[in-house]
Amino acid sequence: MRTLTLALASTLYGMWLSTASARSIVKGCPGYSASHVTTTSHGLHALLTLNGPPCNIYGQDIADLALTVRADTDSRLHIHISDTANTQFQIPESVLPLDKGAGTDKRHSSLQFVHTHSKTSGFGFKVLRGGKPIFDTTGHPLVFEDQYLELTSNVPADANIYGLGESPNWFRRDPQNTTITLWNRDVADPLGENVYGSHSVFMELRDEQFHGCYLHNSHGMDVILANQTVQFRVLGGTLDLYFFAGPSALSVVDQYTQLVGRPNRIPYWALGFHNCRFGYTGVGEVNQVIANYSAARIPLEAAWTDIEYMDSTRDFTFDNANYPLDKMRKQLDYLHARGQKMVLITDPAIHVNDSYGTYTRGQELDVFIKNADGSEYIGQVWPGYTTFPDWFAPNVSRWWNDELKRYFEALPIDGMWIDMNEPASFCIGSCGSGRPRDEVPTPPWVAKPPGRPLDRNNRLLVPPYAINNHETELSSKTVETIAVHANGVAEYHVHNLYGLMESRATYDFLRAYRPNVRPFVLSRSTFAGSGALVSHWTGDNAATWQDLHVSIASTFDFGIFGIPMVGADICGFYRNTTEELCARWVQLGAFYPFSRSHNSRWLRPQEPYRWPSVAESARRALGVRYALLSYIYTCYQNAVERGWPVARPLVFEYPHMTETAGNDRQMLVGDSILVSPVLLKGDRSVDAFFPPGRWFDWYNHSLIDGIGANVTLDAPLEHINVHIRGGRIVPVQQPEMTTAKLRQNDFELIVAADADGTAAGQLYMDDGETLDTPHRWLDFNFYQRSLWIDQRSGTYAISRPLAKLVLLGVHGVRDVFVNGVMATCAISASRTSTVITGLSIDLNRKSRVTFA
Repeated sequence: MRTLTLALASTLYGMWLSTASARSIVKGCPGYSASHVTTTSHGLHALLTLNGPPCNIYGQDIADLALTVRADTDSRLHIHISDTANTQFQIPESVLPLDKGAGTDKRHSSLQFVHTHSKTSGFGFKVLRGGKPIFDTTGHPLVFEDQYLELTSNVPADANIYGLGESPNWFRRDPQNTTITLWNRDVADPLGENVYGSHSVFMELRDEQFHGCYLHNSHGMDVILANQTVQFRVLGGTLDLYFFAGPSALSVVDQYTQLVGRPNRIPYWALGFHNCRFGYTGVGEVNQVIANYSAARIPLEAAWTDIEYMDSTRDFTFDNANYPLDKMRKQLDYLHARGQKMVLITDPAIHVNDSYGTYTRGQELDVFIKNADGSEYIGQVWPGYTTFPDWFAPNVSRWWNDELKRYFEALPIDGMWIDMNEPASFCIGSCGSGRPRDEVPTPPWVAKPPGRPLDRNNRLLVPPYAINNHETELSSKTVETIAVHANGVAEYHVHNLYGLMESRATYDFLRAYRPNVRPFVLSRSTFAGSGALVSHWTGDNAATWQDLHVSIASTFDFGIFGIPMVGADICGFYRNTTEELCARWVQLGAFYPFSRSHNSRWLRPQEPYRWPSVAESARRALGVRYALLSYIYTCYQNAVERGWPVARPLVFEYPHMTETAGNDRQMLVGDSILVSPVLLKGDRSVDAFFPPGRWFDWYNHSLIDGIGANVTLDAPLEHINVHIRGGRIVPVQQPEMTTAKLRQNDFELIVAADADGTAAGQLYMDDGETLDTPHRWLDFNFYQRSLWIDQRSGTYAISRPLAKLVLLGVHGVRDVFVNGVMATCAISASRTSTVITGLSIDLNRKSRVTFA
C-alpha cells in the first residue's frame, strides 16, 4: 500500500565492503571434519567438528555440529546441519509446519548424498541426480558461527537460476553478479533490493532439467551469485536444507509446496477485477467509482478501501464523518445485491491510546511486543505511536479473534487486506516509550522522526556481518531487532516471520468465524508457506515502463514461492501514470492471477474509465479474462492440488530452448494461453517468441506456425496479443460484469488442434464458495475427429451445458453427432476455424462428439 522511504544511500558502500571482504576472509577458514558416520535406510547421521583453528570472522565458530541426511520422499532430500547444543534458533513447527514425508529407501531416491573431505576446505557434500551433481559444496569451507553461516555450491558459469526474494528484478537471476537479500522491508519496490517478503527457495535449469533448493531459516541473509557459485550468508540459525529432484519446473514447485503447504482455496470471485485507491475522500466517492465502472461497462468484482475509512487510521474503527458505519453497510448491501464484494484494509500496528478499546483489551491480555526491560515496545505508524501484536504471546489469538469478531459483526466484509506487516514502523526503536499517551507525533512525510543512539556493541542491533539491507540499519523502518517476544526470542531471529504469523492468525479466525466459507486474505509480507493462507500483491510499484515489465518476473517469482494468486498494482501505485502506460498495464494486468487497479493519494486518479483508450483496453482485455475464468479457475485448482503456478514463463514449458531461459516479456496462463504485451513506450507492435507448434490468435483465429523464433505482431494501443496453443482445449464462457453472472452462462470449448489433429484439456468446477463443496473434474480429448468428454472425478452438478464448440485447425465439418445421434446445430467455417453453435451437451456425463 503505502511506503515511506528513509534509506540512506551512503550506507551502501559500507555494506558492499562487508560483502566483498567476506569472500576473501572466509578462504582461510578450516571447515569441518565428519566423523561417527552412521547410515540408515533413509540416509545418515554424522558429527561435524572444526577442522582447525576457528575463524570467528563474524561471530563465534561452533565447534560441534550434527549432520542429518534423510530421503523424505523419492524426490525430496533433507540435509540438516545444526549445532549439537541445540541453542541456535530454528523456526518453530507451530509457525510453519512442514511435511516430514514418510521417508524412502535412499537406494530408490532420485537424489543421492555424497560427502567428501579436503585438507584445505574440510567437509563438503554433493547432491546427485542421475549421477550428476545439482548441488556441490566441495572446495568451499563450511562456516558455522553463532551469527554467521556460510554455505557455497558450485554452479555452471552461465547458470539459469530462478526464485529467491522478494526482490523486484528480472526473472532469470544474473549468475555473475547478483545479491539477493532476505530481510522484510517496507519500501517502494526498488529494482534488485529486498522488499516485503522472504523466500529462500530457488530452482535451477541445468541440462534441460529443473531442480530446486530451499533453506528453512528465518534470519536475515544474503544469497550471492558470483564466481560460478551460489552462496548463502545467513545471520544465524541452522542450515536446514531441502532439495527437490524435479525434473520439470512444475514438479519442483509441486515438491516444494508439498513441503511448506499447498496454495489455499480461494473463492471464485477473487479471480474477478478489483479496484482500490489510497485517498478516496469518503464513502460517497467510492459509491461513485462503483457506478462509474458500471456505466463504462468495465467489470468490477470487488470495491476495496484503504486506511482512510478508519477513525484516525485506527484498526477496526470507522470514520464517522466520511465513512460512517451505516453508509458502509448500505454500500456493502448494494454490492452484494449486484453480485459484488467489499474488501477493507487492516494494519497490525495498534494505536497506543487508553480510550481505544482494541489497545486496552490487548494490554489487559498482554499481547504486545516488549522492550528488553519488559515495557511495551512503541513505534510509530499511521495513527501515531503504536504497539505491535506479538504473535508468540499466549493470549494473542484470543485477542485478535475477539477484535476481528467485533469488526465483522459491525460490517461483514468479504475479504481482508493485511498490510504494513513486515512489520513497518516510521521511526527507529521504541520512539513512543515515555511519551504522553495523547501526543500525536509529526508524520514522517512532514519531518524525519527522531532517531536514537545506536549501540554498535550490541550484536543483535549491529551483527558483525552486514547483509545488503538498503537501510541505515536492520532496525530501520521496522520493529527494533532487540525487541523481545513472549517466548523470550529477540525480534532479530523472527523478524521475517511476522507477516506469515499475522496471516495465519487472520486466516484461522476467518475459518472459525465462517466455518464453511473460503477465506480471502491479501498480505503484503510473506514467507515460505504463506501461500497456504493468503494471496499477495507486489506492493508499492511505480507508474513506469520498467515496473510494468518487472511485474511479469515478480508474478513468476511468486509462482515458484507457492503463492500463485499474485499481481501488481495495475497502472502503478506511485507516480502519475500516463494514458498510454495505463492502457498497456490494464491489458497485461487483466492476465495477472490477482488483478487489481490501485494507486496512491496525492496523485491523479487512474481507474481505467478515466481515459477512452484505457477504458476500451480494459473492456477488451478483461473481456478475455472473464471469458477464460473457468479455465483460470481450473489452473488455480491445479495449484491447490499440485502447487502449479497459474502464470508461467515459457521456460517452464520449453526448458530445452535457450531462447526461453530469460524470457520475462511474455506470460503463459496455465499451459494453453500465451500473452504477449507491449512493454515499451510508443510501440505499436511487439516481437513475440513462438515456440515450435501451432498458435492461434484469440480474436480472429489466424494461425502462426511457430518455429522457435520471434514474430512481429501488430499491437494498436487498445490491443493485447493473446494466442491459444495448438494441442490444447480451453473451456470458456461469455464474459459478464461479475463472476456471479458469468457462472450462469453456457460453456464453450475452444479446440485448438495441433498439426497431428489432436488436442487435450480439462475443466474443474465446484460452487466457488464453500470448503465442503462437491467438485467435478472433466477431461477433454480430441483425436480422430472426435471430442471425448470424460468424467475424471466428483459429483458437483454443472448447471450449464456445453453449447458451443470452436474448432481451430479442423475443417470439412458437415455434421455433428453427440453420442451417436446427429445434433441439431449451426455450423460455420472460415479458413482456420469451424464454429458449431446450438448444442446442449450435459457436462455431468461422459460424451463423445464426432465431426463428419
